Amino acid sequence: MTVAKPLPHDAAHLHVTGQARYVDDIPTPAHCLHLVFGLSDIAHGIITEIDLDPVRQAPGVLAVLTADDLPFDNDVSPSAHDEPLLSKGEIFYLGQPIFLVIAESYLAARKAARLGEITYDERPAILTIDDAMAANSRFEDGPRIYAKGDVERAISEAPHQVRGSIEVGGQEHFYLEGQAAVALPQEGGDMIVHSSTQHPTEIQHKVAEAIGQPMHSVRVEVRRMGGGFGGKESQGNALAVACAVAARATGRPCKMRYDRDDDMMVTGKRHDLRINYHVGFDDEGRIAGVDFTHLMRCGWAQDLSLPVADRAMLHADNAYHLPTARVTSHRLKTHTQSATAFRGFGGPQGMVGIERVLDHIAHFLGRDGLEVRRRNFYASGGSISRTIKPHTTHYGMEVTDFILHEMVEALEVSSDYHARRAAVAEWNARNPLLKKGIALTPVKFGISFTLTHLNQAGALVHVYQDGSIHLNHGGTEMGQGLFQKVAQVAADRFGVPLAAVKITATDTGKVPNTSATAASSGSDLNGMAVKIACDEIRDRMARCLAELHQADPAKVVFRDGHVEVGADRLSFAEAAALTYQNRVSLSATGFYKTPKLQWDRIKGYGRPFFYFAYGAAVTEVVIDTLTGENRILRADILHDCGASLNPALDIGQIEGGYVQGAGWLTTEELVWDDKGRLRTHAPSTYKIPACSDRPDIFNVALWDGQNREETIYRSKAVGEPPFMLGISAFLALSDAVAACGADYPALDAPATAERILAAVNRVHA
Repeated sequence: MTVAKPLPHDAAHLHVTGQARYVDDIPTPAHCLHLVFGLSDIAHGIITEIDLDPVRQAPGVLAVLTADDLPFDNDVSPSAHDEPLLSKGEIFYLGQPIFLVIAESYLAARKAARLGEITYDERPAILTIDDAMAANSRFEDGPRIYAKGDVERAISEAPHQVRGSIEVGGQEHFYLEGQAAVALPQEGGDMIVHSSTQHPTEIQHKVAEAIGQPMHSVRVEVRRMGGGFGGKESQGNALAVACAVAARATGRPCKMRYDRDDDMMVTGKRHDLRINYHVGFDDEGRIAGVDFTHLMRCGWAQDLSLPVADRAMLHADNAYHLPTARVTSHRLKTHTQSATAFRGFGGPQGMVGIERVLDHIAHFLGRDGLEVRRRNFYASGGSISRTIKPHTTHYGMEVTDFILHEMVEALEVSSDYHARRAAVAEWNARNPLLKKGIALTPVKFGISFTLTHLNQAGALVHVYQDGSIHLNHGGTEMGQGLFQKVAQVAADRFGVPLAAVKITATDTGKVPNTSATAASSGSDLNGMAVKIACDEIRDRMARCLAELHQADPAKVVFRDGHVEVGADRLSFAEAAALTYQNRVSLSATGFYKTPKLQWDRIKGYGRPFFYFAYGAAVTEVVIDTLTGENRILRADILHDCGASLNPALDIGQIEGGYVQGAGWLTTEELVWDDKGRLRTHAPSTYKIPACSDRPDIFNVALWDGQNREETIYRSKAVGEPPFMLGISAFLALSDAVAACGADYPALDAPATAERILAAVNRVHA
């Protein structure tokens, strides 16, 4: 059985030898042109005068385009048609593209783009959450509210109450391969686009609009990305559209890639927000009612902010049953980069809110945070019977598969949690300058797109007469190992070695109407679509061979590279050739749509998720109370992948997700100045975790179980859920600060050394 084996990434040898081909590595055709945007240097205003003659006269420049030169649709928005490729005269953020330089070389285009002379009537810019609230600048008429029960009464009647607020910062995707695209003009106005994108169909759609062609005239191909993390779900639109428009205008191939500085200045980030909370609870720490207010900064255009904010609301409970709850979400419009999708898609922000609440409750009561968390868990899925109604979320979904009671108990033992907590307390009593902290936090993450129609996938599978198998599906490979997992599914369905299966680049000409590879659904959706296509071909082969051998089709067996038909045993290649010779099709499409979903985002009620993925992490840290410097000493993780399709790939995703999540909440700080200029726009000023920042002791294990829902081989998604395991690092730092005094630390995120030092000083005071 090929599925469930811990096989390496299919392109691992190409990655480590540098042979893996990304968009910028594709050999450029003869006469290829290079593009660069000319960017605004104010956050808000009106262009009063623009002189681009110096740009046009620069060496190597072939043409310069403005919004007036665009032939058709000037829009690259994935949602509300509110994001022009090039400014129409008003500037909405510092770094907005104003004109497009088309030149013979990348360097020539880059130098020329700096020569534009633009005069502005500068207007006041709305940059912060407070600015936006004061101006009532938002993307919906009012706040979105999801509620369950009488919150005011539940809180007021509770024995204890606490209030608080936490600032949660954004995050730069920092994919190693920046945004890039190449457009190749074809005969009859057709266009082929190579794009580093998680959403080939979105690129196809926006390019078709921009060049005035139907979608069938545009083919988008994606072999791989050097990382995506949500930053290539919609942010690649501008480059692909620019290339296609320029290629149409010049009749020559056109290529565009952002310099890292431009990438960080132009593209969107994770949404930052402020979470205000008011909670009522009893002497044991059980929550009676909680009221959350999310103030989310969305940037200048809508992009994907509404569903991101929705998911933050949906995950405001994380792993905890809230008898009464209200989540009020303000989606604020500001003159900053348009915030966009990022791993977890708002879920991590929502989880940070409830984890802060439980941490605050535990500190108020003087109890262990784990004890308080366990008291608020949803009912165990194993204990729910027909006579006991399962707990429901604040949006009305029953939680019937909850396994965190068992998982946390196992992690407590394997991580030696209680002995280590005692050791941390002993250390802190003896050491006045270095303080340790420890925290165990759980994850319950819903799997499915909350926009229900996106929960579908297609696949195309060919079996050739020599027994080799070619498959294509709608998912994209960004380093996560999706292609390998799907190939394992195909090999298993036909009972052949993995080497017999080849997956080629994602291609809108082979599988149409694809959903983005996002929402952790790549393996779930595309794996099932491939299984359906493979089973269709396999069943045709079985019927053909059974008829030829006068056997029962149901008893034809595919395994070990052979096909067993009654007493006969053929190699798979022989079986394929025989089927072909009998004029039976060896090609099939597969289509899958996620079942059981029913969701009304306006009412905030229904079943938006097919199932939940679970996990838990224990993190131990140490801080220097004189400087705020800190280190993660140890992390122990137990994560639920269901029946893993590939344990090696899943463990890699868990390790990477934890480190990226911890980086978001500790070192990755985005700083804008009072003019709206992003000051942390390069690795010299924006600090992603380095290899040396990973825990010295890093233990990761998979929970031994199966998905209760009928997913591909009963596996569970593993792309996004591990990211939120990093919350345990943030709360361990809070625990360390709490050891410095009696007051609650009220640490904000990211918990940089400066913020930790400030919190230590507050607690000391």
